[in-house]
Amino acid sequence: MNAHPPLTRRQRDILEFVRQYIEEQAISPTLDEIARHFGLSRVTIFGHVSELERKGVVQRSARGVSRALRLVEQEKEVLREAIQVPILGTIAAGAPIAALEDPEILDFGDFVPPGKDVYVLRVQGDSMIEDSIRDGDLVVVEQRSTAHNGETVVAVLPEEEVTLKRFYHDPDGRIRLQPANAQLQPIFVDEVQIRGVVIGVLRRY
Repeated sequence: MNAHPPLTRRQRDILEFVRQYIEEQAISPTLDEIARHFGLSRVTIFGHVSELERKGVVQRSARGVSRALRLVEQEKEVLREAIQVPILGTIAAGAPIAALEDPEILDFGDFVPPGKDVYVLRVQGDSMIEDSIRDGDLVVVEQRSTAHNGETVVAVLPEEEVTLKRFYHDPDGRIRLQPANAQLQPIFVDEVQIRGVVIGVLRRY
């Protein structure tokens, strides 16, 4: 596959919307339909589509025709191309550590569903080892401020320390941050800030 210039997150979202629309309707969406879906102006969408065309991932079969968009042959590979995701620092899978550090940038694509705001943290410690999250792994985190019981979260404790644990809201009203390591004890707090939920793990061999 020939290399394409990298796509912005918005461009990837628009590309995915166009692909799904064509699959479901057997025709391409109009600029107005794309604009309504994303809550943007037609002029803004026109600019994004023009950039996608310039980058070689969509083509317009005719100018001035409302449903003239088509995807190039390799668009499925393009949707999986690397995108830039910030590595915000180190997260404690053990004793809590100080708040997040300055970001680096990591390029990857397959772990990131279109439209999700994500970042990456390096794991420090072995408190989540029974969930196959090991010291040195990279966890992919979807930015969210709430979590369901049993989800693995990035939690900021009242002392401004950050930790990676499973989240539970216990019947007594307390929040339990549960390690996945039988040798360690859970953390109980009355309140906690959720900075995100883990949606994937990366490991380098």
